[in-house]
Amino acid sequence: MAVREIFAGMPWWVKWVAVPLIAIVVFGGLIASVVGFVIGLLFKLLVFVVLVGGLIFVVRKFMSSSERGGW
Repeated sequence: MAVREIFAGMPWWVKWVAVPLIAIVVFGGLIASVVGFVIGLLFKLLVFVVLVGGLIFVVRKFMSSSERGGW
């Protein structure tokens, strides 16, 4: 409740501009590293899905050609 009372007397630009800017300056490195980690993880997951899908495609292609007597 004390924080609400402190912010109640402040102008709007302190609440909506100054405080978020201070938070970005203080925690900016942490936020950037977390976002970078998540994007890197999603990229690795996408590469994994593409490689597994390609492997399944190649195996099915060779299995179907070997059933027709190709090999």
